[in-house]
Amino acid sequence: MPDRYLRFTQSGPGRFVTRRLGLPQPAPLHRWSAERPVLEGPLLHVTAGKSTADPAAVLARTGLPVHTSREDGARYAAVVVDATGAADVATLREVHDGLHPVMRSLTDDARLIVLGSAPDPADHHQAAAQQALEGFVRSLGKEAGRGRTAQLLRLGPDAAEAAESTLRFLLSPRSAYVSGQVIGVEAAEVTAAEDRDRPLEGRTALVTGAARGIGEAVAETLARYGARVVCLDVPQAEAEVRAVAERLGGQALALDITAADAGERIAAALPDGLDVLVHNAGITRDRRLANMAADRWDAVLDVNLAAVLRTTDQLLAAGTLRRGTGRIVATASIAGIAGNTGQTNYAASKAGIIGLVRSLAPRAAEEHGVTVNAVAPGFIETKMTAAVPLFIREAGRRMNSLGQGGLPADVAETIAWLADPASGGVNGQVVRVCGQSLLGA
Repeated sequence: MPDRYLRFTQSGPGRFVTRRLGLPQPAPLHRWSAERPVLEGPLLHVTAGKSTADPAAVLARTGLPVHTSREDGARYAAVVVDATGAADVATLREVHDGLHPVMRSLTDDARLIVLGSAPDPADHHQAAAQQALEGFVRSLGKEAGRGRTAQLLRLGPDAAEAAESTLRFLLSPRSAYVSGQVIGVEAAEVTAAEDRDRPLEGRTALVTGAARGIGEAVAETLARYGARVVCLDVPQAEAEVRAVAERLGGQALALDITAADAGERIAAALPDGLDVLVHNAGITRDRRLANMAADRWDAVLDVNLAAVLRTTDQLLAAGTLRRGTGRIVATASIAGIAGNTGQTNYAASKAGIIGLVRSLAPRAAEEHGVTVNAVAPGFIETKMTAAVPLFIREAGRRMNSLGQGGLPADVAETIAWLADPASGGVNGQVVRVCGQSLLGA
């Protein structure tokens, strides 16, 4: 459904009315397209304190012209502040000094990234400074305006090279609806694809709930990046999921993900193995708890959480996910972080996904050579949200720093980054795709 308010604010009368009334003025976002695949402008790289990461070589490979000092008249499409060595309050002033002078010289849709380190429990001064960066970045994302985003990227020791795929994603139009996030990257052995436009070439990806909506967009995006896509959905949607698979040159798999042997059947259908597993299938059965019958609770928990746990366990046990390149990406939700009236079942299931990721990720990496991450969408424009009553729908669209709903492509691009073979340093992360929702942490 088109966002008529967004269109209105781009007209002369709309700008006048919304400015006078103090209403939100969302900006159209620069999302990836074949015509505009990159940000338009240079990147400014500054350092606060003494760097412990030395990211210059990686930034030079992101595709943007890199400046290490401000140039008169330049309008910057990105600013990266290296604060990995920030260890005291004095260094935080250098973060301010690096960004303050350039804030009025940013392009629309600019990307602001602060590089930090994990807070050290043995050094409370360093921990205070590094934690301060989180509050700084979350606030910066809320005030930057004009489609600009801000992120904190925490680099582990020797993780600069492993952060390249993440920096490429965050410094591109692909991350248009991701803002205010804290993302950790650890050192990992990664090999970048020869063709940066098709990093999943030769790899197999399974997407559940692929017949429509976000799942269909994920399948399309992974196929565009070179993957052979296996599209899974319930038997009732077999015709639709086959149409999607045929359009993408992939394979359709019609089965009920809640079946006790679903993982075993998936493994049997993929005898050559699997590189990317995307748990996208999900349902809602909304009611306030006082009115929620047990069957509504059970249905949501079974599809959204129990099936994910069961099939993941089965596929890992079967060795279906390839060691080293295996990527599991599950779909959580902002509802699982902030809660939502009438969705105790849904929020519980999506919070459960977050628990799954945080617990399984380190063990899956050690035992199976597989990473496990999650995306947490906010208000995404789908047929489901189009059916929401008008005023609730408008509130959902505006309750984020970017002042608008996201698109299925925003979730798909984030999943594609996590699925990239070069993203092996990203593990156990829950990344919100919510335009920086004003609710939740």
